[in-house]
Amino acid sequence: MKCIIIDDEATARAIISKLCQGYENLSVVEEFDNAIAAMKFLNKNNNVDVVFLDIHMPDFTGFDFIESLPNPPKIVLTTSDDKFAIEAFEYDCIVDYLTKPISQLRFIKAVNKLENALKNSLLATQEQEYLFVNINKRLIKLNFDKILLIQAKGDYVKIQLEDESLVVHTTLKNLTEKLPSNLFFQVHRSYVVNLKKIDSIEENTIYIAGTHVRLSKLSRPKLMNLINII
Repeated sequence: MKCIIIDDEATARAIISKLCQGYENLSVVEEFDNAIAAMKFLNKNNNVDVVFLDIHMPDFTGFDFIESLPNPPKIVLTTSDDKFAIEAFEYDCIVDYLTKPISQLRFIKAVNKLENALKNSLLATQEQEYLFVNINKRLIKLNFDKILLIQAKGDYVKIQLEDESLVVHTTLKNLTEKLPSNLFFQVHRSYVVNLKKIDSIEENTIYIAGTHVRLSKLSRPKLMNLINII
């Protein structure tokens, strides 16, 4: 789990960072002493799983921070004040509420809650059958079973459907994170394919509905493990 720490107190950030170091599945990628800098970071980095967030910060509370994000990651609130606990759990993204000083035992419980929450989110994504993409300020419903493949084109992606293609202003990485991993697989740095739409595979080439896509040497063994081979 990739996480960031937001707290205006350096000592508090150091304590949480030290606690995170005790877990191989927790990786602190950045620390911030204010919410504004953290927001700018998250707008450019979509791979953060967890935010350890202080409620009380100058000019910008933890709740203000959460409400400013269109799709916030999982949040663990850290504070010396327990009076906001009830309000905190009105937010779906908040997984736990830690009061300072934070004990190691209590931190362990928070990590366990995070692991369960992320697993449940992954299962929910896999069960979902569609998403909406923004094209020219219009939200268009995109059914997963209609997608053949997705191609990276710089800051855009080309989504090839059964009867048309769409160009969306997003990165391949960002879109892939929102797709069910049991249905879509990245076969090359520039291509993601719908596993159910593969017609045939020959050497390092994948054929889908008359289109051929390159299969990288690194991805080939992983793909072979995903598909049924007799």
